[in-house]
Amino acid sequence: MTTGRHMAQERGGQGRGQSAGAQLALLLRGWWEEAGTSRGGARPTQQALAARLGIDQTTLSRYLNPKHVSTAPLRVVDLLHVQLRAPATELEQARALCRGALRENGRQRAAEGDGEPAAPVSTADESDGTPAPRATPGAAPGTEESATPDTGAAHDRSASGRPRSRWLRPALVGAAMVVAFSAGMVAHERLSIQDHRDTADGAAGAASTSGTPYEWPLLRMGEEDQFTRARALQYLLKAHGYKVRADGFFRQDTWDAVMDFQQRKDLPADGKVGGQTWPELVKEVGPGSGTFEVRALQELLDNAGQGGTAVSGRFTAETIKDLRFFQRTYGLPATGRASVETWLALLVKQLPPVKAPGYQRAAPSPLPSASV
Repeated sequence: MTTGRHMAQERGGQGRGQSAGAQLALLLRGWWEEAGTSRGGARPTQQALAARLGIDQTTLSRYLNPKHVSTAPLRVVDLLHVQLRAPATELEQARALCRGALRENGRQRAAEGDGEPAAPVSTADESDGTPAPRATPGAAPGTEESATPDTGAAHDRSASGRPRSRWLRPALVGAAMVVAFSAGMVAHERLSIQDHRDTADGAAGAASTSGTPYEWPLLRMGEEDQFTRARALQYLLKAHGYKVRADGFFRQDTWDAVMDFQQRKDLPADGKVGGQTWPELVKEVGPGSGTFEVRALQELLDNAGQGGTAVSGRFTAETIKDLRFFQRTYGLPATGRASVETWLALLVKQLPPVKAPGYQRAAPSPLPSASV
C-alpha cells in the first residue's frame, strides 16, 4: 500500500516545472482522491465536500483541477486539509503554493493591464514573498531617477521636457492592479468566511426558484411528532446501519444514533440535525439503491410534489416519475435521481400533514409501533 509520504513524492514529481497554481491544484486533488484510504473511512463526494466548505460544487471542481487552474484561497486550503485529514506535513507546502499562486496571479494581471511586460520582480520577491520596491511617482529633482542621464533607451521626455522613466507607467499600473487584486481577495475571504458560517448554521448551496437560498431544516429531540422529516431522518440513519424506530418521533434512540454519526464524521456532536449533518447523512438515490434510503426519499415525495408516492423501499418507475415531476417543479435538473440538492428541496418543501399517518390511525395507543 502506498504511504502518504510516497504519494506526496509522486505528486511533487508530477508537479515539477508547473506553475504554483497547478501544483496547488494537484496537491489538493491528491488530498481528495486519497481521503478514505486510511482508517476505513469513505471519500466524500465533491457535492458533500463543497457544502461543508460553504462553496458551490463548480468552484470546488475548479480548485481541484490542475489543467484549468483556479487558485483556492488560504481559508479553503486550510479547511480542505482538515476535512480530508490530509498529512500534517503537507499543510505548509499547500499554504506556500497558495501564496505563490496568488503572487503569480497578481503579476499576470498587472502585465495584462497595460499590454506591456510588468516591472521586473526582484529575487527577494521570489524567495520570501516580500514585494519588490515599486517606482515612486513624482520623484523630486536630485533623486536617483532624475539624475540618471537621458540615453533614449531607458527614458523618454514628457511634453514639458522633463525626463520620464519608460517603466514608470507600467510600474504604476502594475501597483494599482496588485492593490485592487489584494483588496478583492480580502473581500472574497470575508464573504467566504460568512458564507461558511451561514452553511454551518443551516444554509445550503441550492437556491429556490425565486433565487432565495434554501436552508436545511433543523431537527432536534422532542416529544412531538415531527412527521415526514423525522421519518426520513430515521430511515437514513437505518441506511447507515443504525437500529432506530422510523416513527417520526425524535426520541432517545434517534438522538443516540445522531450523536454517534456526528462523532464518526467529525461533525459537531450536539444531537441536532441541521446544515452540517444533513449533507453527510443523505445519499444519492437511484435505481439499485438500498431499501432504507429509498423509503426516506419516498416519505418526502409522498408529502410534496404530486403526493401519492408509495413508500415501498423499491425504486420503481412511479418513483422516478414523481421525482422528476418534483425536480421540474422546483427548477432542479430532472434526472430522476436524488442528489444533495434534491434532498434539500424535498426537506424544505414538506407540507403539514392533512391527516394522521396510517400507523397512528391504526394503533390504539398514542405511541406508534415500531416500523421496519
